[in-house]
Amino acid sequence: MLVALGTALATFLIIGLPTDIIPNPLFGRDVPVRPWELPVLVATLVLTGAYFGLQRPGAERSAPAIGGAGLAMLAVACPVCNKVILLALGTSGALGFWQPLQPFLAAISLVALLAAVIWAWRRNPCGDDGCDGGCAVR
Repeated sequence: MLVALGTALATFLIIGLPTDIIPNPLFGRDVPVRPWELPVLVATLVLTGAYFGLQRPGAERSAPAIGGAGLAMLAVACPVCNKVILLALGTSGALGFWQPLQPFLAAISLVALLAAVIWAWRRNPCGDDGCDGGCAVR
């Protein structure tokens, strides 16, 4: 359980602070936080915490879970604050092309995270009789 809570908190801070969804003096944002960004951040931290909480000790990490969290960060970030996007598309491309794509990226990231959680849940050999080998939620 501590692993799940720690991972959820880390995800919240790693995504929320640099994207300025969590207001802070270190990072700024040129485009205001859109109404869907905070719910996506909360869903991302819940799913990331659930995934890492379901992992068995010594199990390999899943690319969909880590990729989903990374994609969520791109989805909720300010479209004109991302230097790579600005270099590739320019300001008008960032606002005209990248910004409309961000809600779809958020949906894809949440689907990837949900798939990773379901995958981790199904790999967990716990049944109605309890868990074999101490694989309970960490």
